[in-house]
Amino acid sequence: MEYIAMILFLAIFITILFGYPVAFTLAGLSIITGILVVPDFLDLLPLRIMGVMRNTVLLAVPLFIFMGLMLEKSGLAETMLNTMAMIFGKVKGGLAISVVIVGAMLAASTGIVGATVITMGLISLPTMLKRNYDPILATGTIVSSGTLGQIIPPSIVLVLLGSVLNVSVGDLFAAALIPGMILVVSYILYILFVAYTKEGAAPAIPEEEIKAFMSKDVTKKVLSAFVLPMLLIVAVLGSIFLGIASPTEAAAVGALGAIILTIAQRKFTLDVVKSVSRQTTHLTSMVFMILLGATTFSLVFKGLDGDAYLKAMILGADLSPMAFLIIVMIAVFIAGFFIDFIEIIFIVVPVVAPIFGSLDIDLVWIGILFALNLQTSFLSPPFGFALFYLKGVAPPEVSTAQIYRGALPFLAIQVVVLLMVMFFPEVIGLEGIK
Repeated sequence: MEYIAMILFLAIFITILFGYPVAFTLAGLSIITGILVVPDFLDLLPLRIMGVMRNTVLLAVPLFIFMGLMLEKSGLAETMLNTMAMIFGKVKGGLAISVVIVGAMLAASTGIVGATVITMGLISLPTMLKRNYDPILATGTIVSSGTLGQIIPPSIVLVLLGSVLNVSVGDLFAAALIPGMILVVSYILYILFVAYTKEGAAPAIPEEEIKAFMSKDVTKKVLSAFVLPMLLIVAVLGSIFLGIASPTEAAAVGALGAIILTIAQRKFTLDVVKSVSRQTTHLTSMVFMILLGATTFSLVFKGLDGDAYLKAMILGADLSPMAFLIIVMIAVFIAGFFIDFIEIIFIVVPVVAPIFGSLDIDLVWIGILFALNLQTSFLSPPFGFALFYLKGVAPPEVSTAQIYRGALPFLAIQVVVLLMVMFFPEVIGLEGIK
């Protein structure tokens, strides 16, 4: 029975690599195996599916997706970038620093990597190239800023990890703030280093442009670009951290706030509502179809005693908790080259989570490590998804090689932060291995 469980796991992974739809591959192979091998499978499956449907935390997923897509349609990103660029305009690399800060704010507002990378690529890359930025620095800045949505709350990744690991999403959000801020500061320091050591890599904005910007309604521009979005972020995260609202309730606040901001930007139309609602339904359906498929797989895998077999094998190998953690992190990093983060969360995490629990490891810490690891795999050449997103919207003169070279220094920064959180969990206020 245990060998059948392992064969099922490998069959699903290989089939996904061949390009078959993830949700139907997970559910289809698991249902066939369950009917043939697992006693009472068809009696247990509806109960398991209803357990997922009753999970109110997962309601936060469509609400956060709606919030992010509505903010994207509001044109807020372009306003924020233009305003921030002028504020930092006198500094070499000021425009790139603006991209990082706006990327972080968009990450805190949307939590969707693809949307953030594409939005920042369309808005900022042509501007940076027009201002004679080194394409390698420009592309690296954009793809790394876009991946911040994986770790900076309210992140959909953290919501899904909280559900799978059965830990508080609020605790994950609180623990993710520090590594997220460390990444933002590290990116900015690297940009400043390149700007001041490599001549012409990141020139400052001409003085006359800054003066022209500052002479007209500066207060109104700053209020529109930063104060209102910051109020939205504070309302969402503050209500969770202060215990006023659950993540699901805070997501509803965020969705309403995004509508209000879009109205304030005079971009709220019936077409926008239709487009955002359609995209939200599409993305939510995809996530939940994969979740139901993964739930079916988890039921069959446990019915075949696959989890007990893996647990016995790990404990029998006499691996230390840290050694097992390193092996899992390497496996997840490699898997991130080939399959999406949603699939990793729903396929890999449920298999290894019980083992982490039996080894007395803090599951909130594990959730942060998974989020950082998945964020890192988004940037890793040659298969990083963020690199593909940017290449899809980059001007023809920007080559794939330049995007890869631009990502590498930021990838190194992320690996350092991941290792820091792994070996020094007290940095984020957690105890790691108990």
